[in-house]
Amino acid sequence: MAQSKTAIALTIAGSDSSGGAGIQADIKTFSALGVYGASAITALTAQNTRGVDDVMAVPPEFVLAQMRSVASDLAVGAIKIGMLATAPIIEAVADGLDDFPGVPVVLDPVMVATSGDPLLDEDAVEALRDRLVPRATLITPNLREGAVLLGEPAESREQMLEGRAERLRDLGAKAVLLTGGESIAETALDIFVDENGVQRIEAPRVETENTHGTGCTLSSAIAAELAKGESLDKAVKIAKLYVTAAIIAADEIEVGKGRGPVHHFHAFWKSEGA
Repeated sequence: MAQSKTAIALTIAGSDSSGGAGIQADIKTFSALGVYGASAITALTAQNTRGVDDVMAVPPEFVLAQMRSVASDLAVGAIKIGMLATAPIIEAVADGLDDFPGVPVVLDPVMVATSGDPLLDEDAVEALRDRLVPRATLITPNLREGAVLLGEPAESREQMLEGRAERLRDLGAKAVLLTGGESIAETALDIFVDENGVQRIEAPRVETENTHGTGCTLSSAIAAELAKGESLDKAVKIAKLYVTAAIIAADEIEVGKGRGPVHHFHAFWKSEGA
């Protein structure tokens, strides 16, 4: 399919009824970065800023049907994969990727919500590692997700993160962005590893409780930049700047009574007094 003049990205993920993460965060991010967003919904969650109350997985055959419907009509320039919930859904998504030859894939291995609620069945980790990680242009695990994928203990020490990111790349993805927001580094440190080696991507730490959807937003921002034709290295750095600004502006909006969302539209909404 010829490349569309309109940059299009597809998100394959779960729905967040509170709007701060998942499909909703992805579409907001695409829009904020000038990309048209399409979606294939893998699960419905009943959640808010305080936690996840319930999850209903979408039948795998319908997830596949959504992907194939998009593939038959839209010139998708990049794909972001988020919450997948179950092993059968992972298998369906892996099959659906065959309809997007050559399209870069950003895989955010969502396992646990910001609230701590589980979003992936325990028996699905192996399917995620074996069926999707090797298909990914980039995987973006946080520290807990990286540990689970490797079957290693959790690790937050700054000096250990580079080695862990390199071991994650050995699982088969072309590149890894190990996000270190939970690390004990002085900065918000991410480790990017590709065929050219290791890069440290840093930003100031922001004192806020409103970080709901940070991981979804980062991975979808990278996908958006890839859909616009940016290189992976540049897409990662642009996305990091965007997410950092969204976290800095998070306290400008009041959403819910728990951990609120980052501010996806910080560049467009005027804060009070502006």
